[in-house]
Amino acid sequence: MPSTQFAIYTALAANLAIAATKFVAASVSGSSAMLSEGIHSLVDTLNEFLLLLGIKRSQKQPDENRPFGYGKEVYFYSYIVSLLIFSVGGGVSFYEGITHIQHPHAIEDPFWNYVVLGIAFALDGFSLLTAFKAFNAQRGRTPFWKAVKDSKDPSTFVVLFEDASDVLGLLIAFLGVFLGHELQNPYIDGAASILIGCILMGVAIVLARESKSLLLGEGADPEIRNQVRAVTQALKDSESLKNQLTFQMGPEQVVVIQQVCFNSNLNSEELIKAVADLKENIITQVTPVTHVFIEPVKE
Repeated sequence: MPSTQFAIYTALAANLAIAATKFVAASVSGSSAMLSEGIHSLVDTLNEFLLLLGIKRSQKQPDENRPFGYGKEVYFYSYIVSLLIFSVGGGVSFYEGITHIQHPHAIEDPFWNYVVLGIAFALDGFSLLTAFKAFNAQRGRTPFWKAVKDSKDPSTFVVLFEDASDVLGLLIAFLGVFLGHELQNPYIDGAASILIGCILMGVAIVLARESKSLLLGEGADPEIRNQVRAVTQALKDSESLKNQLTFQMGPEQVVVIQQVCFNSNLNSEELIKAVADLKENIITQVTPVTHVFIEPVKE
């Protein structure tokens, strides 16, 4: 989580500075692609605020209203971020491109566009590397796309995908400005804006799908389930594990429900103690597990 927050703060600072410079360059040059990029960076800045808010709220302690904690807050805000990328970032960029094609305006002097794009590329590139390092630290040796699909902390890959689309969008904006000015064809600039919008919408769909799955409820990773099973089987009074259900309530919050067969020779007090010992062992030895419910059953 600390590395994730550092990546978010890095992206927030970069996008806030970049958004301001892009809007200035767009107003001076009249570039549609540059205006789209400014909107893109402004939306990304808001997205970072929302992700930080989701992380902060997810760390609240359980209470009577939310007995299992607030871990899913980060899933909710990640889903909101994906919707904003699609509707505001992608939608407005697409609209600006269409408008620019309908009412073309030639770029008179692209100098400041190139300056802003260079600065933005350096800042977004650094932010992308930071987010990529944070994601790599989280995924270990897991293949990239499998790590995205299996990740229980969407805030990390949301920032990574945002930064990647930023860098790709900057390259497209540069080509739109350069080709549009060199060929004296303002339609190229508008087409670049449309392409940026399509990329943002595509990224948003991927992020929304992954965040939705976590928000609606996923089980814990197989590794966590196997660890819980091993701890259960290691208890001397445990005969066998009949059934196991897990729920991912947040990036670091897992609820476990199990049906366990205990030694039939245990009396009531011994059975109660065995159940209590098993709960304590699971929570102590399997870090993400925060709540355990054990139902003793017969063979």
